[in-house]
Order: sequence, then structure tokens, then C-alpha cells
Amino acid sequence: MFKTFSQRFAGAAFALLAGAVQAQAYPTKPITLIVPFAPGASADGIARIVGKELSAALGQPVVVDNKPGAGGALGLIAVAKAAPDGYTIGLGATGAIAVNPHLPDAPPLQPQKDLAPIAKLADIPLVFVTGANSGLGNLQAFLKKSRATPGGLSFGTAGQYTSQHLAGELLAAMTTIQMQAVPYRGSGPAVTDLLGGMLPAAVVDLTSAYSHIKAGKLVALGVTSPTRSKVAPEIPTIAEEGVPGYSAPAWMGLFAPAQMPAALKTRLAQSIKTLMAKPEIQEQILRLVAEPNYLDSAAFGDFIAKESKKWATVVAKIPAPTK
Repeated sequence: MFKTFSQRFAGAAFALLAGAVQAQAYPTKPITLIVPFAPGASADGIARIVGKELSAALGQPVVVDNKPGAGGALGLIAVAKAAPDGYTIGLGATGAIAVNPHLPDAPPLQPQKDLAPIAKLADIPLVFVTGANSGLGNLQAFLKKSRATPGGLSFGTAGQYTSQHLAGELLAAMTTIQMQAVPYRGSGPAVTDLLGGMLPAAVVDLTSAYSHIKAGKLVALGVTSPTRSKVAPEIPTIAEEGVPGYSAPAWMGLFAPAQMPAALKTRLAQSIKTLMAKPEIQEQILRLVAEPNYLDSAAFGDFIAKESKKWATVVAKIPAPTK
């Protein structure tokens, strides 16, 4: 039997009321915050700052659970499979959310379907650097030499298909030059070889390079973000250095299982918005050489859609790694 309009209206109103009541009671037990990276990384530090403050705001412990693997996808797969009751949330970053779905051997995760964005938290500054003795004093000098070099100059990255790798590939595409990516197991080893004169340049996270830049051992050719870093405002952006429109920041935010009720997601999002506005929280994130950059659920969802489309185009142009 078909329901009458009044019955359907009453059902919808009851569902909304039930969701509101659920949100008022939430949380009644500890919340697990899954971090898909190892302890000690910038992402882990940000998660612990946010988790501690969120715990104080919600009146329940927020327990950080590190689940590294599969380029940040393993932990997010666990989030996607968790009960959508608000007691399991996760940290997601550029690679797992906007890059991995487009890879030849993509992990079994479709972020825009399997996860619900709660809020964007921060950007991780990346920097294009060269050795102090390379003779490449600025970005245009690097681009000119790469054009004149058969196959293009090489650049170190933190690994195949990482944010650092794709930032370099985007630069090559936007300047119509060739560059040869050299993958390392993290930014640290790439910086070591750069200091030793074994690489002409690298794209690395600012954390691993900044002390060497300040010491004059490395030269910053530009940060990959659309605006200058608050941590190192003296370094120009790549866009400022002659590549208008260039933008390749690494970023991270909080996610929940896709089917989590809207009322619970709103409750979490409101708490995140409040804590991210606190100057002391912003200062703690800046100390990790990260940039606080809050976006609400809707804006974060739109941002992810644009990022996914952009990186799909870049990934499609990269030759698959030989096995």
C-alpha cells in the first residue's frame, strides 16, 4: 500500500528528530581516529593535536590508531568499512584521496564514494630545491637547462606517485619541458643525495629541507603551494617564479564512513571548525611545518573533486613504472 503524503512527511520528520537526538547524545564512548601513516610523521602530529582538542570538546577520549600502508589507503579502507556511527574517523591525505584511485594498480578504495569528508585541516608545504653548488640559482635557470638537456634534468622525489613526484610532473607539463623523476623512500634520502651533489634538484617536503636552506646548503627554487608558506615566507611560490596558475600543495583532512548520519557529521564538523579557529592550535600545527587551512565539509568535498580531476590528468601522462 502506498503511503500518504502525511505519512511520508511524518516518517521524514521522525528520521530528522531521531538524528538530532542521536547527535545530542553523541559521543557516549571513545572515538578512534585512524591515521594511515607511521607515528612521528607530520600527519601523525596533526592528528594528535586535533584528537586531543576534539576529545576535550566532545568529552570522550579520541584514540589515535596508526595503520600505515598502501600509500595511505590501508587505514582509510578500515574507515570506509567501519560502522557509520561516528566512532571511527580517519585522516586522509592527497595521495590516498586524489591520486591513488587513478593509478594502474589502484587500492580497493573509491574515496568520493566510500568516505564522507568532515573537514580539511592543513597543507604540507612542498619545495623545489637544488644544491647550493648546482649553478641553478632560480627556477627559470633550472627550466632553461632542462630544456637544453636531452631527456631533461632529473629530480628526486619521495617515491613514485607521491605528492612530491606529481608536483614535479605538473611543473613539467605546465612548462612543456622534460624531467626525469628519481624515486626515493621518502624526502630524507632525496635530500641526502641532493646535498651530496648526486641530483640536480628535488621536490621534497619543506620539513626535510628547510634547515639546509637556512644554512645555505640548498637553494629553494619555489614552494608548490599557491601562496607563500607562513613557515618560510621568504621562499617564493613556483607561480611567482614564472609558472602562473601552478598549484600542487599536499593536504590532509578528516573523513568518516560514507553512510554516517548527517547529524553526526555536522556535530563533528562544528567541533573541528571551533578548534581549528583557535590561535594556539594553529600555532601548534605551524610548529610541525604545516599550514592550517580549514575547509568545511561541503567546500572540502568540492576541493577533493577538483584535485582528483587534476591529478587524474597528470597520472595519465606518466609512464607506468617498469617491474
